[in-house]
Amino acid sequence: MADVNRGNRPLSPHLTIYRLPMTAKLSILHRITGMAMIPGALLIVWWFAAAVYSPAYFSVADRVLTSWFGTLVMLGSLWALAYHFCNGIRHLVWDTGRNFDLGGTERANWIVLGGSVVLTAVVLLLV
Repeated sequence: MADVNRGNRPLSPHLTIYRLPMTAKLSILHRITGMAMIPGALLIVWWFAAAVYSPAYFSVADRVLTSWFGTLVMLGSLWALAYHFCNGIRHLVWDTGRNFDLGGTERANWIVLGGSVVLTAVVLLLV
């Protein structure tokens, strides 16, 4: 039979009162950054296609790519790629059955975030 005393039951946790764990937030960020790399990839493909098409068209594409907007998109795509790389390594470690304890996952979360920033900075310094 149906529960007739529905008014006294507590509400299930909702996103407005439930605090997502850091691992869940980074999982959502992983999906967002995966999609965020698309504009950078499209700009690079357009730049290469313009180089093949004509010098004048390449000049236009190069100006867009080296503008503040293009630099911002490339920097964001670089960080997203570094984040994906670091998060992928974390998942490879998890696939071996390690670091599933609470302290290990929390430490891995911060390593992924810090590692992505450091890796982005290293690439920027090398290029």
